[in-house]
Amino acid sequence: MNAIAIIPARYASTRLPGKPLLDQTGMPLIQHVVQAVSSATSVQKIVVATDDDRIAQAVKAFGGNCVMTRADHPSGTDRLAESAEKLALADDDIVVNVQGDEPEMPGACVDQLVDMLVKGHCPMATLATPLGYEEAADPNKVKVVLRSDGRALYFSRSRIPCDRDSDRQSSYLLHLGIYAYRVAFLKRYASLPPTAAEQSEKLEQLRALESGFDIAVGVTDYHGRGIDTPEDYEEFLARYGARG
Repeated sequence: MNAIAIIPARYASTRLPGKPLLDQTGMPLIQHVVQAVSSATSVQKIVVATDDDRIAQAVKAFGGNCVMTRADHPSGTDRLAESAEKLALADDDIVVNVQGDEPEMPGACVDQLVDMLVKGHCPMATLATPLGYEEAADPNKVKVVLRSDGRALYFSRSRIPCDRDSDRQSSYLLHLGIYAYRVAFLKRYASLPPTAAEQSEKLEQLRALESGFDIAVGVTDYHGRGIDTPEDYEEFLARYGARG
């Protein structure tokens, strides 16, 4: 069994076009993501999956590994499945899907997911972190509710669980967009038809739950700092400058 981190990266972005190539730190954003993931000890290789030659050239320029994928994939999972096929990964290998806009993703999060799949019985794993009451109202912050065994019960853009009595006794978990899969399951998952809740919530992970597959969820103290808007990038630049 091998573990590989694959970072899907698209040039097109509604709110921040060309996001992977933003380079006001002196290096493109995608390089920051690769460097962050490289601190993980459980993966043998890190590969950027893209359909854009500009991103591929930037990755090659800093010595990274890249695989070219089709441009017509309806989801990141489909791009991941094609990448796994092109890389000739074995069915029992583990793929960790790290978003291409997560330049501060701790390598420890990648290691945690790999460990969950190695030691557990779920074909898929993801992470979550505690979230405050007010933040949980934001539909851009995806929430997850867990079963008593630590597996996902449901994901939603709504505040779940619903605090019916408004006494703020409920606790909330923010879902982090990092996943790990066994390759055999990744191939099957990408072939599943879209499901009702998935289409309603616009959350692809619901396809697995609605199709009867378990998702293991690990809780971490990393709160996620993805780059979705120009403001997010400016905040990242400020943090990067403070560290430098």
